[in-house]
Amino acid sequence: MLNYGLWGYETIITVILSVIALVITLGAQFNISATYGKYKKKNNKKGYTGQEAARKILDENGLEDIYVVEVKGELTDHYDPSRKVIRLSSDIFHGTTIAAVSVAAHECGHTIQDKVGYTFMRIRSFLVPVVNIISYLGYFALIVSIFAGITGYIKISIFILIATLVFQLVTLPVEFDASKRALVELEKLGLIETDEVSHSKKMLGAAALTYVAGLASTVLNILRLLLMLRSRDDN
Repeated sequence: MLNYGLWGYETIITVILSVIALVITLGAQFNISATYGKYKKKNNKKGYTGQEAARKILDENGLEDIYVVEVKGELTDHYDPSRKVIRLSSDIFHGTTIAAVSVAAHECGHTIQDKVGYTFMRIRSFLVPVVNIISYLGYFALIVSIFAGITGYIKISIFILIATLVFQLVTLPVEFDASKRALVELEKLGLIETDEVSHSKKMLGAAALTYVAGLASTVLNILRLLLMLRSRDDN
């Protein structure tokens, strides 16, 4: 019979889960950074900037009221449904690369979802303030629980992670659907050549994998904390 000494099997498993979660997260980040780095150097043949591509997609879909503005940072691109504005990072806004038009089209995908009332996007919009409240209250409770004992800390952490997991589960179809809509618009409007579609798909696919990795990491961390809680209860 194996003797783990001070390191019980539950402790070993929690360490393994932590390592796996870290590897998954870092791997996804490396993948998106490498893919983005590759395609932000590859110009699209039509010469459209991200801003021009976004504007064309929006106008063709009757979304002339949506603004496209420039923001600082890298990969800070997003659609703000409350203000009806797409914010594109400088490289995406001005760039004429595969990455630029792909990311811009993806954000336009979200505006189309908003227009047609895409179910998962509506659910995610509803969950945003709920998850934020849970997080704020949860972190406050964590501070209190630290003084009350580690068991309380673990339970609150699990609760916060479950709320995060629900949000991530809803976010996945929103992101995949936005990328699907982006590819359709890029091809339909002739913003990229046929032989560039696969490049755009790889760029958007790498971005989507970061959400998958985030979800997997959350699941592993919940399992890790459940094992820790079980270990505490057994003792």
